[in-house]
Amino acid sequence: MEKLYYFILLAGSFAVPFIWSFEKKISFFRLWSALFPAIVMMMLVFVSWDIIFTARGVWYFNHDYVAGYYIMGLPVEEWLFFVVIPYCIVFSYEVIRYFMPDLKNPAIALAVNIALALVFLILGIMNTGRLYTATVMLFTSMLLFLQPFLRTHKSWLSHFFFTYIIIIIPFLLVNGALTGAFTHSPVVGYNDAENLGIRLFTVPVEDAVYLMGMMLLVQMIYERIKLARKRVVQ
Repeated sequence: MEKLYYFILLAGSFAVPFIWSFEKKISFFRLWSALFPAIVMMMLVFVSWDIIFTARGVWYFNHDYVAGYYIMGLPVEEWLFFVVIPYCIVFSYEVIRYFMPDLKNPAIALAVNIALALVFLILGIMNTGRLYTATVMLFTSMLLFLQPFLRTHKSWLSHFFFTYIIIIIPFLLVNGALTGAFTHSPVVGYNDAENLGIRLFTVPVEDAVYLMGMMLLVQMIYERIKLARKRVVQ
């Protein structure tokens, strides 16, 4: 059972959003044709990143808590992570958007976006000797700096940031379970020479920025595909 720890954690995270995807009001399953291509395109970046960082020892996986099947040096559970977590997040986003359609404040969304982009840019530049810190801060900063040019603050960025605030708690719980909060040793361990060494419970603070970057990349592609298909239908 210990070998299935990571898989069970992912299955438990996925179960409720998947079941509720078929609820009639939201009908999230109808959006899968936009979601899954977005996830695949995100994975081209994030799985490549994961493979390189694992090979360089920025982080590692505990063989005691994974089933033992590997693809390109990553446990199969880690590949599933990049499907399950974005699925749960975008589902949450659509639920929030359905029940809070008027949650739009372009000025605040733009201000928050620019502030975060600047903070992450500064942190990335100040920590070029820490590979995880520099990479995640600069990458997420770059995506945030794109948003004013794409004018996403006029459409979905307010809902995006609100979803992030809501999802960060369950994300920290799941990542806490992966980083040793509930086990004798972590499922995913980190080389603290490559990060700031600041933890949210047992989770490196960089993981919260990593989550935002992953969410933002998926959301950008997902919304583009939805808009394109809406135009085709019209």
